[in-house]
Amino acid sequence: MTGTGASSRVGVETGTDTDRLPAPALLPTEGRSHPPVLLLHGFIDNRSVFVLLRRSLRRHGWRHLEALNYSPLTCDIRKAAELLGRHVEDVCARTGHRRIDMVGHSLGGLIARYYVQRLGGDARIRTLVTLGTPHGGTRLASLLPAHPLVRQMRTDSDVIKELAAPAPNCRTHFVCFWSDLDQMMVPAETARIDHDDLRTRNVHVSGVGHLTFPVNGAVAAGIREALAATDPLNPGQSEQTGAPPEAAAPDRASVA
Repeated sequence: MTGTGASSRVGVETGTDTDRLPAPALLPTEGRSHPPVLLLHGFIDNRSVFVLLRRSLRRHGWRHLEALNYSPLTCDIRKAAELLGRHVEDVCARTGHRRIDMVGHSLGGLIARYYVQRLGGDARIRTLVTLGTPHGGTRLASLLPAHPLVRQMRTDSDVIKELAAPAPNCRTHFVCFWSDLDQMMVPAETARIDHDDLRTRNVHVSGVGHLTFPVNGAVAAGIREALAATDPLNPGQSEQTGAPPEAAAPDRASVA
């Protein structure tokens, strides 16, 4: 998949000279509104878990919001990521945005990350926010029923190993919320991303349980800040209410 987050001007080599092509025209709302946001729920939930977050985002200026359901019969993260990619393409076509944002809770964040990192989704996803997602796998998965999706969340699964592999030039910015009270993440730090090739901001949230991430007010405020930040790789997609550039830099942060 070709990249869409490149410079606004493209250089074409012709011998020793470089011709400059004009920048492509903006699509209907690109650059004049927040990018669309897709919300992807966790293993035992459905899209209704995002009702409060959607309300919060809409109240603060986001207009293109969609919460997806994936089938409980889904048995493979890779397949779910492929289906997610088709939906992303549909949203881009309908809204006129080349790149969009995503928020994934728990398993939803892992599906979204697989799409971004392994299926070329970084060309479409500007910012991926994950909430209590087992990026390094969770030891608890070894004690739970042997559903195929649960097995893929084990620390030694093939999917987790794929995500730990090199991912050079990944264009997506990751913001990972994790909590010391998240009993589904064992250890709690597994909900962080520590990967040399990925631009990541890990946000430590105090006193938030696994199932309350999508409905917590402080988390919602942190998500809004992350989604409003200017993309340093594509400043042309900065938002009208953009945060200072340093907000997008990898760091450690906490939400009280």
